[in-house]
Amino acid sequence: MLARIFPDRFVPVLLATILLASLLPVRGAQVPVAQGISTAAIVLLFFLNGVRLPRDEVLHGIRNWKLQGGAFLFCYGAMALFGVASWHTSAPLLPATLALGFLYMGILPSTVQSATAASSMAGGNVAASVVAAALLNLSGVFVAPLLFALLAGSAGEIHADGVLRIVSILLLPFIAGQFAQRWLRPWVLANRGIVTFLDRTTVAIAVYVAFSAAVVAGIWSELAGREIAIVCGLCAVLLALAFGGAWLTGGLLKLRRPDRITLLFAGAQKSIAVGAPLAATLFPPAIAGMVLVPILVYHMAQLILSAWIAPGLNRAGA
Repeated sequence: MLARIFPDRFVPVLLATILLASLLPVRGAQVPVAQGISTAAIVLLFFLNGVRLPRDEVLHGIRNWKLQGGAFLFCYGAMALFGVASWHTSAPLLPATLALGFLYMGILPSTVQSATAASSMAGGNVAASVVAAALLNLSGVFVAPLLFALLAGSAGEIHADGVLRIVSILLLPFIAGQFAQRWLRPWVLANRGIVTFLDRTTVAIAVYVAFSAAVVAGIWSELAGREIAIVCGLCAVLLALAFGGAWLTGGLLKLRRPDRITLLFAGAQKSIAVGAPLAATLFPPAIAGMVLVPILVYHMAQLILSAWIAPGLNRAGA
């Protein structure tokens, strides 16, 4: 029964992380230690992403410019505009940093593993899914913070120290991983289970540290049933717009069905694996916890929705 409710095992992990941070948040002298562990885990995550993302396949896949261009524009164009609209719509109803989280969610890149897995389950172009995920995540390190700063204005101002943290914690480890591909990629590909565990552990740590700071700062005094209902309602609307819009975009581009399925999941999904570390880099911990609430809700919902609709797409195309 739990497998039907939570088709992806990471959903209950995120829920348990939020519950743990709410009951046992990091406090006092433990905070710098927890933040240091989180930073080290993020560095490792982006190093492994650099090792894992296939440079040769990415360069080859760029030739399918219609699919990859459509995925890029939908992920960073349409979804960013949906994020802006949700931010302004919710601003009068929600705390400012929580409303800003909808914009933050809109500028994030797509997922890697779950989008590829959903595309495979639905009968999509798996190779193109890998390339789309790689391109979106490669560009996301640069595009996401710049796009956020551009669209958020003074509310999303990124200072020099924030840029330095992005470069040192996210970009440099990723580049180092790309250089280390020759030696480490065979091991990473042969130990996917270990790497996936490290990925998800890193995200859980980043979410725990950020949400702990938000709990200590009083997030649950600002989030009552009304605010949670608004966030869930807006995320449901965004899911409908994202999945419906991505499928429609594939049709307008006249993509083959497997490519259209790839665009659906690459365009509509948003990555907490990038969102949590990037929020920890851009924002103070207490603010990061509040900003992450919409992407946490959306991410868990998209995993459930993708696991439900992918088999149906496969059967429909058979």
